[in-house]
Amino acid sequence: MLKEKLLNLKLYGMAKSVEEQNAELYSDLTFEDRLNLLLDKEIAFRQDKQLRMLLLKAKLKYSNACIEETDFKAQRGLSKSQLIELSSNDWIKKNRNIIITGPTGAGKTYLACALGNSACRGGMPSQYVRLPRLLQEMKTSRADGSYIKLLNKLSKVRLLIIDDWGINLLDEIQRRDLLEIFEDRHQLRSTIITAQVPVDKWHEVIGEPTIADAILDRIVHNAYQIKLTGESMRKNMAAVKS
Repeated sequence: MLKEKLLNLKLYGMAKSVEEQNAELYSDLTFEDRLNLLLDKEIAFRQDKQLRMLLLKAKLKYSNACIEETDFKAQRGLSKSQLIELSSNDWIKKNRNIIITGPTGAGKTYLACALGNSACRGGMPSQYVRLPRLLQEMKTSRADGSYIKLLNKLSKVRLLIIDDWGINLLDEIQRRDLLEIFEDRHQLRSTIITAQVPVDKWHEVIGEPTIADAILDRIVHNAYQIKLTGESMRKNMAAVKS
């Protein structure tokens, strides 16, 4: 059977749609038209599979977050035109960064995940991680001998999303770990950072001035900055539901 042959060739999208073409509405189509429809189904199937895999590997905190569903009505300093521009992923192709700052509940993480979702839909591998978890992972890798392997892995991620930057002050080892990460990614990959702490306070968070300068030089100078304001979105949503 044709369907079995298509399955053997791993043309799953075509195999799924070939039965549809037995319907009478396809009878007047030419062979070329029907073949094109089958190929379109196969392409769509593979694109959908790739997106599902990219989203699975990205581990976004809000996997369904997307720019199209972002709330622009709330007064929080969010530019719709800027986000539409960023959703094209052109900034990732240019290896630029994004820094999202604002108070607790302002929607920093959601926005970062929405941009990560956009990257995945553009076929760009992404990864979400909270900074405290990343620093712990770096510490563990140093102990078990996988430190270099982890650095290599992080250097290859097309878009790295680091959430909850600046919750705690960094110690000597932690700031050197971050310098290694950003040195590997500088002008080669893109990073999104979310923080409650304003950028002009990051020197205090990082600590030692020389390393702080080196880290910020690799993050800030080519970054888009989005500064969210206003009351907590979670608080507003809770008020609406009550």
